[in-house]
Amino acid sequence: MIIKPQQGPQELFLRSSADIAIYGGAAGGGKTFALLLEPLRYVNIKGFNATIFRRNATQISIDGGLLDESMSIYGLLKGANYKASPRPHWTFGDSKISFMHIDGDRDLHKWQGSQICFLGFDELTHFSANTFFYMLSRNRSTCGVKPYVRATCNPDADSWVAEFIDFWIDQESGYPLKERSGLIRYFVRIDGEIKWADSPIELANRYNVNQSMAKSVTFIASSIFDNKVLLEKDQGYLANLNGLPIVERERLLKGNWKIKPSAGLYFKRSQTKIVNELPAEIVNIVRAWDLAATEITTSNKNPDRTVGVLMARLSDNSFIILDVKRVAFSASNVRSLIKQVSQNDRDEYNCRQIRIPQDPGQAGKEQAQSYVRELAGFNVKTKVITGDKVIRAEPLAAQWQIGNILLLKGSWNETFITEMEGFPELLHDDQVDAAADAFSVLATAKKSVSKFDLGLR
Repeated sequence: MIIKPQQGPQELFLRSSADIAIYGGAAGGGKTFALLLEPLRYVNIKGFNATIFRRNATQISIDGGLLDESMSIYGLLKGANYKASPRPHWTFGDSKISFMHIDGDRDLHKWQGSQICFLGFDELTHFSANTFFYMLSRNRSTCGVKPYVRATCNPDADSWVAEFIDFWIDQESGYPLKERSGLIRYFVRIDGEIKWADSPIELANRYNVNQSMAKSVTFIASSIFDNKVLLEKDQGYLANLNGLPIVERERLLKGNWKIKPSAGLYFKRSQTKIVNELPAEIVNIVRAWDLAATEITTSNKNPDRTVGVLMARLSDNSFIILDVKRVAFSASNVRSLIKQVSQNDRDEYNCRQIRIPQDPGQAGKEQAQSYVRELAGFNVKTKVITGDKVIRAEPLAAQWQIGNILLLKGSWNETFITEMEGFPELLHDDQVDAAADAFSVLATAKKSVSKFDLGLR
């Protein structure tokens, strides 16, 4: 069996002579496969070693991750042996390829004194600039192979990588410049600042440094359209990328390094529809809350609000927001409101499903449990809310953008749409948070509630 790169960017990446080659900039381009294939060229050289890093250990061992992919490649090779301890690694006689994680700059002390001939970074944007440049000091060897670095990445406009590779990116559109993909440039790092030139001689003359200090770098752009094997085997993956919210779609499908979350990119007014009545039957329904306990005062005229979003999934697989409560109440009044609204939801829609957020820590746990006790007779679920708000809102945004989220006509409509459209730039996003949590409950439910269970027969 012959294992080889696909023609195009993947082959160009494996052919590059640069000291540092960065590959990818979109999803589905065969980045991990290429990164794993690269060090195999030297496994017959005594003493050659390679280490491929991820940010955390879970990313190495998850299904379909770095380790699984290595099994499908290295496992086919005669003389390759896998060992799980003391860390996951493959041996090829007297050479070795290891998988490790660096969980932030605090882990760097572990690598003092190490010598790594091939440094690989899977998803370089997950690592800090300090981590990357420190590990360059560990990129050394006595096996006869010139030490070098290979990395993969997806676009992240706020990462140091975006600035590092800006020569290869159109600064207006954010898309990779095809004519520069694979071109090599040179840099030196002086007092933490990167200086660029088109040749080592130019660097030496301009910055009064030795030519040997220059490192060569290239960026090679790829996307799912360069991965013919994936497109043939999994035709649905392209549809999945097309179904992402606009920001992630631009990044992962089109390789846009400039796009950032901004108002109107996630929830446009024109992408939803206000209806006077339900267009189909309700099959599942939930009220999700985002809690605050602050009243409007002269010193705090615009506090966070307590918000409760009542959302339903319909029999035609669309979603509808039936009601939104938004108030600035004290803690005791918030509790009274939630109890009253829950009773009204049960009477009007037979909704007994309630989602309450739980703040981290013991106090948050006790508060959530007290709500469960007070709402006896309802199906109350509490959940610790963590993670980036934009990421949590993206599944809802994907449905909103294709017109699959409806709004029932009500006095709350305008305030709700205004906040949604201004996300994530507006001061308040309580309604977005509550709506995202409600959608998460409905979209991930293992089994939809029948209209018989709801009492809507």
